[in-house]
Amino acid sequence: MFAARRFSLYERAFGPVVTPITSIRGLLQDFTTTAAYDAAQRSRSNDDYFATIHHISNIVRRDIYMERTLNKMCISKIVNSELVYRVLRSCSRSGIESFRFFNWARTHHPHYDPTTLEFEELLKTLARTGHWETMWKVAHQMKVQNLPISSSIVSFIIEHYGKKDLVDQAVELFNRLKSFNCPQTTEVYNSLLFALCEVKNFQGAYALIRRMLRKGAVPDKKTYSILVNGWCSAGKMREAQEFLEEMSRKGFNPPVRGRDLLIDGLLNAGYLESAKGLVRKMTKEGFVPDVSTFNSLAEAICKSGEIDFCIDLFRDVCKLGLCPDVDTYKIIITAASKVGRIDDAFQILHRSIEEGLRPFPSLYAPILKALCRKGMFDDAFSFFSDMKLKGHPPNRPAYTMLIRMCTRGGRFVEAANYLVEMTELNLLPLSRNFDLVCDGLKNCGKHDLAKRIEQLEISLRGD
Repeated sequence: MFAARRFSLYERAFGPVVTPITSIRGLLQDFTTTAAYDAAQRSRSNDDYFATIHHISNIVRRDIYMERTLNKMCISKIVNSELVYRVLRSCSRSGIESFRFFNWARTHHPHYDPTTLEFEELLKTLARTGHWETMWKVAHQMKVQNLPISSSIVSFIIEHYGKKDLVDQAVELFNRLKSFNCPQTTEVYNSLLFALCEVKNFQGAYALIRRMLRKGAVPDKKTYSILVNGWCSAGKMREAQEFLEEMSRKGFNPPVRGRDLLIDGLLNAGYLESAKGLVRKMTKEGFVPDVSTFNSLAEAICKSGEIDFCIDLFRDVCKLGLCPDVDTYKIIITAASKVGRIDDAFQILHRSIEEGLRPFPSLYAPILKALCRKGMFDDAFSFFSDMKLKGHPPNRPAYTMLIRMCTRGGRFVEAANYLVEMTELNLLPLSRNFDLVCDGLKNCGKHDLAKRIEQLEISLRGD
């Protein structure tokens, strides 16, 4: 009965089939208006512009004789701040090459006057690639032209000094900020704190925190997170706890609770069992973690394969007052569906709906997939229809997944129906899906239906 009802879709789909020639003629007729023509010209112009940027970027990254090749392109008319910035951003892993391109743009095009945006993008690229001497040359050029260096760029450079274990240089830059007219903001302090923690210089990091407080800079969440993460990664959880307690006594409470910071630090350091133990202790005392902290913990637990533990923990913290967000439901529903706990997945989905969340496809698609894996196709089809009737339309990935699962389970007629549904919703199916459905229909003897699906693909793609 279900197959018969769904088969009417084919009658609607394969009644008057529009030929490719008719479609093209219609497009050409519509195209005669001036507005459509102008829009197409603008679109073509944008395509040409970005294609040129892509081509220039490839030359910068790969051509040994870059300057000579660029001169042959005769692009002087389009060399401006926007083009240079886009090319520099595209070549963010090519330090010296980006520097050569920047110099070429400046020396060969007198009308081009670089702005702070291009200078700073080049500084980031040179810091990222470790070309420190060249980076300082560029910084000096900015100073000569009275262009300011923002605190965010300084922070970026200090962090990359830290990543390269060049902490002395990071400290030197921090102490020289006055010469660049750059204030020692919380963001800059955080970057130096990160550099010190990278080399496990916790004594220096703690001294920096004390200096930060003396100078009147206010610690933010990142300040606490950097130090707690550093201590946890070194296995110094007690020191992290003492630091949080001391800051609390001094009146500098972190923007999130200390225990949440500890859990995040343990997770970042890979101490999953310790993080789980801390959460267990919290729940026994009647406390719940912050929702973002719980999401990080739940994701880590699910990746480790302890999904049953994660679902039980989710229920416990919800009873204690945790307010799950969309990410929470996504993690838990996906995890429950993967291990076949479909009833639990349904209950959690219904809970999210009761709390006012709209069940978008990535929330209910894992349940559909789990039902199909268990061979419960009729239940999957009913659930899918229910979602659509309640105004939660599936997207292209959801249809693609369902079609693939149907073909794996030998439900080729239903798979064909979903292909047609996709086309009615202007969701173009993948060529591979057409092939899977057609091959399956032919193998089970439904050659006429397979031919109609092939015709539908031809009409859609205009082959």
